[in-house]
Amino acid sequence: MNTLAEAAVDLTAIEQNVRTIGAAADTALMAVVKADGFGHGAVPVARAALRAGAGWLGVASAAEALALRAAGITAPVLSWLHRPDDDFAALIAAGTDIGVSTVAHLHAVADAARALGVPATVQLKADTGLSRNGAAERDWPEVTGWARKFELEGAVRVRAVWSHLADADVPDSPGLSRQVTLFEEALALARAAGLDPDLVHLANSAAALGAPRTRYDLCRIGLALYGVDPFGGNGPGRYGLRAAMTLRAGVVNVKRVPAGTGVSYGPEHVTRGPTTLALLPLGYADGLPRAAEGRGAVRLAGRRCPIVGRIAMDQCVVDAGDLPVEIGDEAVVFGPERDDDRTQPTVAQWARWARTIPNEILTGVGARVVRRYRHDETELS
Repeated sequence: MNTLAEAAVDLTAIEQNVRTIGAAADTALMAVVKADGFGHGAVPVARAALRAGAGWLGVASAAEALALRAAGITAPVLSWLHRPDDDFAALIAAGTDIGVSTVAHLHAVADAARALGVPATVQLKADTGLSRNGAAERDWPEVTGWARKFELEGAVRVRAVWSHLADADVPDSPGLSRQVTLFEEALALARAAGLDPDLVHLANSAAALGAPRTRYDLCRIGLALYGVDPFGGNGPGRYGLRAAMTLRAGVVNVKRVPAGTGVSYGPEHVTRGPTTLALLPLGYADGLPRAAEGRGAVRLAGRRCPIVGRIAMDQCVVDAGDLPVEIGDEAVVFGPERDDDRTQPTVAQWARWARTIPNEILTGVGARVVRRYRHDETELS
């Protein structure tokens, strides 16, 4: 390891996860690669997911969609979060599907399409209970009506109707049933307005694995794509997902200290007895949440060792006890669950320690942490 810290990304695991979810869901898949592929790297993850059979890519922003196109990726892409004055012409020219939730956005997209002389392909989103993006129930008839008008004029093509679930990760959620009902009603209204979408999609990772009635034509997979159980271990079963990222750093300083030694700022931690402290060049700027202080741990010298004292911007201190630790030794912050050795923390454990979700831990891994890629045990970069 010749860098201070690195996130090793196993692209073979990404491929395996796509195949695993695809077999379980038995439907087409959209690999969600927003937020730089949940911190893994959008372009390498996208290519791996497509190799494994994903038919679509999903991103939040126009910039993310155009970055995929600039990398030479020609697969279908849906971009779903925009301002009404976004550069829709660039998305249309790039052959990207545009998620639309309001009449204002629909007019802006149609205007851009007319100026280009090329129809825009849109996917209409209905709000079925998440209360974020998506057209509200009272606005849906107006959205679908304008969409049909623009379709007849040749300005847009409505490829899909879709929505997003609020609590599919909660087994037997009554809210999920209500959302399915509202989604069916929204779909019926769209068809009554004269729309005939090629695709209908609702399921996220949890629903793809645990809620068959939500799968329709396509499942959008995010967290599960990266090998994290979307049910947090509380779902209907284990699915054979493989964590794709291993976050690790080399020890940059080691010191033996006596009892009563203060560690890091404050100090809020004072050693109870003689111990060995190992310094890691990872801090909250690199994705180690301060909220995990007093609970976070790493794997070092074959053991799970606690992080002690306050996590700083660039570094943290590990209490290695009496272990024989030296400068240059590797510490694993999180990685795949090991059947033969439970000392290695997982991203799900770090999320619990920080009282958050794995998504936030993964996307929080900072840009100065070098990404290295491996495929079929071959190092790519």
